[in-house]
Amino acid sequence: MFIRTLVLTAAALAGAGLSACSRNEDQAAAQPAALPAVPVARLMPHDTLLTQDYTADIKALRNVEIRARVEGFLAAIMVDEGQTVRRGQALFRLNDAELRTQVASARAALANAQAQARVAELELQRVELLTAKNIISKTELKVGQAKLQAAQADVAEARAATATADLNLSYTTVRAPFDGIVDRIPLREGSVVEDGTLLTTISDTREVYAYFTVSEAEYLRHAQAQARNASRPARLLLANGTEYAEPGRVGTVQGEFEASTGSIAFRARFPNPQRLLRHGATGKVRLTNKLPQALLVPQTAVFEVQDNNYVFLVEAGGTVRQRAFVPQARLGNSYVVASGLKAGDQVVSQGTQDLKNGDKIRLRSLDETPVAGL
Repeated sequence: MFIRTLVLTAAALAGAGLSACSRNEDQAAAQPAALPAVPVARLMPHDTLLTQDYTADIKALRNVEIRARVEGFLAAIMVDEGQTVRRGQALFRLNDAELRTQVASARAALANAQAQARVAELELQRVELLTAKNIISKTELKVGQAKLQAAQADVAEARAATATADLNLSYTTVRAPFDGIVDRIPLREGSVVEDGTLLTTISDTREVYAYFTVSEAEYLRHAQAQARNASRPARLLLANGTEYAEPGRVGTVQGEFEASTGSIAFRARFPNPQRLLRHGATGKVRLTNKLPQALLVPQTAVFEVQDNNYVFLVEAGGTVRQRAFVPQARLGNSYVVASGLKAGDQVVSQGTQDLKNGDKIRLRSLDETPVAGL
């Protein structure tokens, strides 16, 4: 009897223990799981500078081909490639023996024409005297006058021919039309030169133009800045990634948009005192726009769905809702908000891939401190 009582007591105790364990498991299952701690950013407006880069072609202020104006042999090359020259400086000299002969012939023809005109003038004076005395008819007077006019026309023609010969002779010395830098010289002394032969090119690089195309939105910003009489400074990034020291100004805008791209061409002008920039170089023009009270969304908070941009907006109580927004531009690691979000909104800044619409989260700011107000 005693042994049976012990067995029943042990069984009762075991049953009580199993019942307690079961109750503990049920209570644990009934408690909600801990909410994930997600970093949240509150959107606040800030005055922001937006910089955008545009690929540019650099052109000299003037870039002129120097061509021969007369035929001949290239007698002398008086400059070297890459040399800086002054306006009026002699660059090339062509053989001028034949042209000097033409000048001498033209001047002789002019002297002869002038002599013939003098003879006609004296003859007319004699005819006028005889006509006044009624010795000869007035018809002879008219003939004398016509001969003098013809002789004077011959003088004018001979003078023009002499001027042409002198001009052609002057073309045998080719001079720089302005201050600039000599480009490649394809010919050498002794080469046969024809009228129109390219001798070299001279670039005036005291200042340079940077041509680039911008979107319609950028064009409108430029036009609005001009309406406010605000200058548009521009910077130039060189091909090696360094920033050019001299600032420039956006000056000329093309007259119409390119239909296929919706863009329009701009031209910025940069000083070039050190002659660092050369004609035909490339670079990037950087324009800066002031964005007052702009909202910035971290890039890590944004995700795309069917080419649309979304964020998880945090509602009261920690529920997240998917919200679409339209970005105006990208600035560093952030997007500038054009529409869809407002100041004071709180968005999940990291870990959006682990969330879905309607999830509840435990908020923490980027510095690990709780976000006030929720």
